[in-house]
Amino acid sequence: MKLELRHITKRFGTVVANDGISLTVQAGEILCLLGENGAGKSTLMNLLFGVTRPDAGALAIDGRAAVFDSPQDAIRAGIGMVHQHFALVPTLTVAENVALGDEPAGRLGWLDRRAAADDVRRLSDEYGLAVPPEALVGDLSVGLQQRVEIIKALRRDAQLLILDEPTAVLTPQESERLFGVMRRLRDSGRSVIFISHKLREVRSVADRIIVIRRGRVVGTPARDASESELAAMMVGRPVELLAAKPGAAPGATVLRLGRVVLRPGAGGIDLDVRAGEIVALAGVQGNGQAELVDLLTGRRRPAAGAIELRSDDIAGRSTREILAKGVGYIPEDRDRDGLVGDLSVTENLILDTYHAPPFSRRAHLRLGRIADHADTLMRQFDIRAASAASAAGTLSGGNAQKLVLARELSRALGLLVAVEPTRGLDIGSVEFVRRRILEARAGGTAIVLVSSDLDEIVALADRIAVLYRGDVVGIVGPDVPRAQLGLMMAGASAGTSVDAAA
Repeated sequence: MKLELRHITKRFGTVVANDGISLTVQAGEILCLLGENGAGKSTLMNLLFGVTRPDAGALAIDGRAAVFDSPQDAIRAGIGMVHQHFALVPTLTVAENVALGDEPAGRLGWLDRRAAADDVRRLSDEYGLAVPPEALVGDLSVGLQQRVEIIKALRRDAQLLILDEPTAVLTPQESERLFGVMRRLRDSGRSVIFISHKLREVRSVADRIIVIRRGRVVGTPARDASESELAAMMVGRPVELLAAKPGAAPGATVLRLGRVVLRPGAGGIDLDVRAGEIVALAGVQGNGQAELVDLLTGRRRPAAGAIELRSDDIAGRSTREILAKGVGYIPEDRDRDGLVGDLSVTENLILDTYHAPPFSRRAHLRLGRIADHADTLMRQFDIRAASAASAAGTLSGGNAQKLVLARELSRALGLLVAVEPTRGLDIGSVEFVRRRILEARAGGTAIVLVSSDLDEIVALADRIAVLYRGDVVGIVGPDVPRAQLGLMMAGASAGTSVDAAA
């Protein structure tokens, strides 16, 4: 299949999400779409998959005009899409999930489970997917569930497959296996559109790269372009991808976990975090990171064990009590847990300190102090808003994250818990946030970092604690080979060699 997009334009009110985009996807190639969040990639893929219609421009498949009014139209035309969030039923088998919506019928019109299972085996063998058709989807790893989604698309004879941020929740080994599948699809004559913000992966797997910035195609860099060159093209200026990280000089222990049980059946976690160091929690999503963060921020009690902050047991304390003891928190979802969108920038900057000096005296807010505080932080953290009175909900993702960062780092902190601090941010904002975290480390703050981005973990962490099913399977340094780190994320102990696992 050869796909052409000709001068595609899509507007949402006054915002032009796609501005005259033209590109071609050849049969038998892996095309990577690279761009910052908000560049227009997702809008373009939704247009291509029939989720929405363009305001101007046209699509063509093998030289013939194509119009998609729904995803079903796109599927019938030979286009498949695997979204970041899978559309699978965990209580059904692989074969049943693959057949949903396109069920092979037996003599009496019932689902022919044998035919569905045969389809899964055939496609698994042909493309090296290795998915058992009889397995319950809920029992499968995230990587295997993703392969089920790919088989669903292939069973509907997709000639072009769109993969939207497909490695976001995969271990390095699972990512490499996915790249192998993509290459086999390409070699069979199918096309793949690969959307990712991970520059290392783009350079590894793409046959061709197209960079989109502010809704427009701004370049088609060579395959051997460096990560710095790709980042500069995405942003429009040179970018420091890895902030300089001086050697750590850890001080006294700030946080100590003693035999903390995260979930029933898990062992107890022992972990220390010292002043002036960053300890990252690595692991595939769902292996205990969220539970541990909830314990550290007072949102749940441990099933067993002690959590000490400077020798003071905080297990079971309220969130307000824990924050008052010098704990800062950057939540994973800044819109839901980090900000109150209807309140102003000024008000959001004092959400956890409004009741205490210098912002309050005798139950009265000191509005002058509060306003000065907001003006100072907006300058220091480059928070771009129409004014300090603007609602926080009107800010861009990068500015909203800077607001959360400014609020937490403007207090005297002993411990900072930072969860996915750069998720959803453009490269410029990523650069800013990482630099500020390293400055907090240099100032003596102990930092617990939770991130699904291994590049970020390696760039920032002094030590990496790998979580698997609620247990720490090992603690390693940031220089550990990625293959070894991937094995640990899959449950292997720190001492397991890559050769032995293979």
